[in-house]
Amino acid sequence: MNAPEAGFLGATVELDLDGLDADVAILGVPHGWPYPRPGATAGCAEAPSAVRRRAGRLALFRGHWDFDLDAPMLAADGIRLVDAGDVPSEPADGRGNAAAITGAVSSIVSRGATPICLGGDDSVTIPILRGLEARGPLTVLQVDAHLDFRDEIDGVQEGFSSPMRRASEMAHVIRAVQVGLRGVGSARPTDRDAALAAGNELVSAGELRAEGVAAVLARLSADASVFVAFDVDGLDPATFPAASALAPGGLTYAEADELLAGIGPRLVGAAFTEYVPNLDVNEVGALVVTRLAIRLAAGVGRHHNPQI
Repeated sequence: MNAPEAGFLGATVELDLDGLDADVAILGVPHGWPYPRPGATAGCAEAPSAVRRRAGRLALFRGHWDFDLDAPMLAADGIRLVDAGDVPSEPADGRGNAAAITGAVSSIVSRGATPICLGGDDSVTIPILRGLEARGPLTVLQVDAHLDFRDEIDGVQEGFSSPMRRASEMAHVIRAVQVGLRGVGSARPTDRDAALAAGNELVSAGELRAEGVAAVLARLSADASVFVAFDVDGLDPATFPAASALAPGGLTYAEADELLAGIGPRLVGAAFTEYVPNLDVNEVGALVVTRLAIRLAAGVGRHHNPQI
């Protein structure tokens, strides 16, 4: 593993995954499986470092009262949070990157910790999900403007337009709820039809707004093991201006926070993807990812530590 300059939210950096002792492990995943023409997503590789830098400014407030959580913010004596560094990777080595990501996530899971991954473009979601096989059967909750159900683009089957297609082929993934869909992307009508045929539930941003977040959460069974695939373009550009593919009409921060708060101890892993730091404004994007990651970690912390 590659060591970061500092751990997320001041967490101890632990690169020996075989000796991991934690409730939650932050894992940087800079590179996945690239397309021959990566475009704007090439900048996503800088996201783990940018998020950690912004989270570092909140480190002094660990244990202070967090009004969003209605509890102390990830107090060190209440949750075992570590930073597992970045998966070693190369921009053009899709196969090697995928194998390394799956191996790192599998190691974290084998130690009983919940991985919260900082991508990277959406292609990293595929090997992360494979690394969670031992936690199956899984329900995937995807937040994304796009369907991500292409079979291949330019001969690449594991790129950022295909994670939900590949997830539907994994035996340990039994269900997917895709939230925030809107606008237009790479999906053809046949891709939409294939997603529905696979049993995926498609919830547009408009439907979420009309039905409310609670109604969307009701689609997840109470005993589900949930993986959160959070593409930041699922958020409205007013909330998140630094996504690789902006689409008006997305989730507000409050809606996203409520949605993730409803996962709680059902979380078995998460990935935040498609954040491009060089498009950010006043580090708003890095702060949003930081706060949403804290939200998810807090739910796991309460599960492992009822006194929180």
